Amino acid sequence: MGQRVSLRQLNRAAMPVPAPASTLADTFARDGYCCTPGPLLPAPAVARAVAGMDAVRAGHYDTGVAPQPSPWNPGDSPSVLCKIEMPQAANHAIRALLTQPELGAFVAKATGAEAVQVWWVQLLYKPPATTPDAPTSVGWHQDFQYWRDNWHSPEGLLTAWIALSDVGADAGPVRFVPGSHRWGFLGEGDFFGQDTDAVREGIHVPAGETWREEAALLPPGGASLHHSLTYHGSSPNRSALPRRSFAVHLRTERAVPRGGRHGLTAFLDDPTRCPVIYGKADRLD
Repeated sequence: MGQRVSLRQLNRAAMPVPAPASTLADTFARDGYCCTPGPLLPAPAVARAVAGMDAVRAGHYDTGVAPQPSPWNPGDSPSVLCKIEMPQAANHAIRALLTQPELGAFVAKATGAEAVQVWWVQLLYKPPATTPDAPTSVGWHQDFQYWRDNWHSPEGLLTAWIALSDVGADAGPVRFVPGSHRWGFLGEGDFFGQDTDAVREGIHVPAGETWREEAALLPPGGASLHHSLTYHGSSPNRSALPRRSFAVHLRTERAVPRGGRHGLTAFLDDPTRCPVIYGKADRLD
């Protein structure tokens, strides 16, 4: 005679087994980007980096070293997007923010990287939009569009976008196109294009794919991470406060520099500018 099965057991057996929650790595592989669910970096380090950002924007460099030549310089218009190249060379607090262990661990968890190195950083200060024609937007683009002279392929190249202020829907957050990293390198788009709709119209979405946008809403100390082929851009800041962030460009052991150390890879061997933030340096070319 078979074993008797209770009604409770039958009901339990009939219940669907819930699918496992997506991991950070699953999300990154599927969408080409992911975000931290809350603050990633310690609040004191973020506060010090905010002060460091203000100092660099004012032309005060506590390291004694200036940033690299930049689109925006101290004294330029405060109503346009402020973009300063390699600010960590100029300020100790910004440099310290990049080496917080949480950042490297986040990137490794999302990508499975064995080693992660900072290779370029941009300070981004987006003021509230005061006039309709103030250039504060970032047009849709793939990062590799601007990196291909320095790297052999888009693989292993990433950007961590670190928020130093509350980035809500009205603050001009970065918007991503999920799955666009699987479209390959299209070479279309324009970081500097202020008419983001017009830039979008110039991008030919591959057959069978869909253009869908998602905004990365982040608290101070939160971060997003995206692949070098993931389309992204941002609109003007409609909030009452400036949007503060750093775009931290990263490489893993899968990225191979092209033609030695020059241009954007000129400082790869300088740990003060390009620290290894996860794993061991000998895993990197």
